[in-house]
Amino acid sequence: MTTLFVLYESASGYALMEQTESDEIGQFLEEMQSAMADLSRLSKMVKLKAFMPFKSAQEALEAINDLSEGVLNEGLKGFLEMNLPSAKKEGKKAKYELGVLDTKIGSAISEEMGIKVTTRDPVPELIRAVRLHFSRYVKNLEEADQSKASLGLAHSYSRSKVKFNVNRQDNMIIQSISLLDTLDKDINTFAMRVKEWYGWHFPELSKIVNDNYKYARLIKLIQVRQSLSEESVEALQEIFDDDEGLARQVLEASKISMGYDMSEVDMLNVQTFAQRVIALEEYRQLLREYLVQRMHNVAPNLSALVGETVGARLISHAGSLTNLAKYPASTVQI
Repeated sequence: MTTLFVLYESASGYALMEQTESDEIGQFLEEMQSAMADLSRLSKMVKLKAFMPFKSAQEALEAINDLSEGVLNEGLKGFLEMNLPSAKKEGKKAKYELGVLDTKIGSAISEEMGIKVTTRDPVPELIRAVRLHFSRYVKNLEEADQSKASLGLAHSYSRSKVKFNVNRQDNMIIQSISLLDTLDKDINTFAMRVKEWYGWHFPELSKIVNDNYKYARLIKLIQVRQSLSEESVEALQEIFDDDEGLARQVLEASKISMGYDMSEVDMLNVQTFAQRVIALEEYRQLLREYLVQRMHNVAPNLSALVGETVGARLISHAGSLTNLAKYPASTVQI
């Protein structure tokens, strides 16, 4: 008869459970499910053979990291060697199996210690039952303490997994291109709204100026269209990159405009909104420069081939520069 031991890894320490009843698996599973909520019945089927508590939160974190990566550390190896039946004698096989939940750590135990490991039924149900009543199996372990240990370990494990990776500089590229795309959509929406708003006062201006950034700057400069004069031409030229022709068009259009007058309060609100559009566009330009610089540092060859913006979108689409490098060309579409 083969004895089944089960390894249970909790936030408080390692536990080795032993199945005390070894009927047919199907029958045992039915009994296990019916006895799940009754500790007195469950304790007749499964008993605690050994328990090794973690000495510190750091030790618990190291243990869970090793388990998640399928690494058999010295602490777990020593615990199993001390509490499992002695190694098989010459010419005889061990008359027990070790049940684990994770196949990776099971493979590591089997390879390094030569123990027969199983992940099949009834192991998952046994671990489920033990998890439900674990604090009652271990002497002096309160359920509240077990819950606090689990919560603390979960937070520590999460922090260790999401902490900044200095080798993943492409994270900044992914975030930058995503923000750049969002800004483009927002600026277009706001510019359309400010054109519609100011268009009631100076509708001809939108036909002369198509660029959203220049349009918003013109609103800040012109304010009330009747204020434009020959003295304003130089300031208009500065916005139009020294194009005197466009500056003259704006001046002439202001004299024959069909728009209606705005009150000071209305104009103040239009001016405030135009200033927001200007600030967003200027930040978008700075972000664009930053993205170009990061692309030249992180992926210079990709930047030279397809450009910084398209290259950044490819990296974002793939999830990382490493993933992009592994993709066949036929699977990459933007």
